[in-house]
Amino acid sequence: MENQKVIDILRECGSLLEGHFLLSSGKHSDRYCQCAKLLQYPDKAAQALRYIVDQVRDLGVDLVVGPAMGGVVVAYEIARQLGVPGIFTERENNIMTLRRGFEVQPGQRVLVTEDVITTGKSTMETVKVLEEQGGSVVGVTAIVDRSGGNTPFAFPLYSATTLTIQAYSPDDCPLCRQNIPVVKPGSRKFSK
Repeated sequence: MENQKVIDILRECGSLLEGHFLLSSGKHSDRYCQCAKLLQYPDKAAQALRYIVDQVRDLGVDLVVGPAMGGVVVAYEIARQLGVPGIFTERENNIMTLRRGFEVQPGQRVLVTEDVITTGKSTMETVKVLEEQGGSVVGVTAIVDRSGGNTPFAFPLYSATTLTIQAYSPDDCPLCRQNIPVVKPGSRKFSK
């Protein structure tokens, strides 16, 4: 559900960008949510993430895990508010993994965090790593849910807000037809 208070916070921080963006899905968009701009302000991030914590407080979470880069600070802040450990996964040779001595104990109830969810690809890569370690994923969170309800998750998705941002196939992109230069703002490496 769209939460106007969170959207206002995102706008205050310059997190909602307008232009021509290449998304990690390969699609193009006229808007992009750069949550890193929000996460640079701990007080505003805590305020926005409180909306998620209020939704997940009763899930019995033992561990919060976010994929690098976007989920790291989100995992830390949600873990802090829940009073549990927070760690992250990261790519090594373009494969999501646990490093730095981080561990998931068999049976641990794990909450996966993201900054923005669109297709859920990074999230599912993280879920796979956690389940291979014996973790039990109890839910996924995102500051912004851009999925439109189209995620591959077998567990609930909790977000601070939802945003509907039009995405276009590169072959049918009105921004490309207007010769507006495309920008790739995300961190994931992929082939066009």
